Amino acid sequence: MAVSSLTQALRLLTLSKPALYTSSLAVGQTVLKTHGNSNILQSTPVVALLGTVRQCRGFFTTANLDQNRTRWKIREKYTIRPIGMKKTGGRDYTGRIRTHGIGGGHKQRYRWIDFQRLRFQAGAEGQAFDEKVIEVRYDPCRSADIALVAGSNRKRWLIATENMQVGDIIKTSGTIGRMAVSANEGDAYPLGALAVGTLVNSLELLPGKGAEYIRAAGTSGVILRKVNGTAIVQLPSKQQVQVFETCMATVGRVSNIDHNKRIIGKAGRNRWLGIRPSSGLWKRKGGWAGRKIKPLPPMKSYVNLPAVSAK
Repeated sequence: MAVSSLTQALRLLTLSKPALYTSSLAVGQTVLKTHGNSNILQSTPVVALLGTVRQCRGFFTTANLDQNRTRWKIREKYTIRPIGMKKTGGRDYTGRIRTHGIGGGHKQRYRWIDFQRLRFQAGAEGQAFDEKVIEVRYDPCRSADIALVAGSNRKRWLIATENMQVGDIIKTSGTIGRMAVSANEGDAYPLGALAVGTLVNSLELLPGKGAEYIRAAGTSGVILRKVNGTAIVQLPSKQQVQVFETCMATVGRVSNIDHNKRIIGKAGRNRWLGIRPSSGLWKRKGGWAGRKIKPLPPMKSYVNLPAVSAK
């Protein structure tokens, strides 16, 4: 009886919210008191015992979810230094697996790629600028190689093209002239300034948003035609997209063209790359194994053209 009463009194002290113990406890509960070497059971009001306790700080038994957020993705100032990454194991912020086959692998550091190629230099807005390639290197976070370029008083990482080498000068311009330019590999121009049939990569879907398409190793797209201020580009998947002619694109093919010819050699190398094996359970083939001949998907347009009203 005495132990249970003391347990209830201590349990009230561990509330998660601050509370005042004035009228919530019943008067006349039995409390275990200690006098010298002997324990004496005495009926004492608990309010008198806990009269000195004003408030108690609450505690939580679960971990704070804020400590699991990936802070390395939230950065405001651009840097060319490698950024330490935290592995997710295919799990989202709730801890549940969202993407299977991910986990382990060698430690990697992220190089911040500037996908917005037309980023004018300070004090020279609207003018074309040149940049020099300082380094071309392997990137563990993507299949293509990356290049460190420098111009004026800044440096940044870009997606390297097939024949890009150290010391090359690449040009970036946002001007669309009357005649198509003869661009070199690695140069970046709006689609309206390039000739039909030019191989491009790092394609923007909306002007100024940054490259979103054709960024994998060895891929390239083709400018098929230009229609009313828009350009139609064929992607590596043979799908055609229609975008504004002011969208930027890089001339040439993405580097590391032999990426699809690499030989893994053993199962351990996939674990080095952070690729986990699939389940060993037998699974029925549901018809996906056979050959399927499907027509090409329709052209996808990212241009909101005004609707033609019927007269």
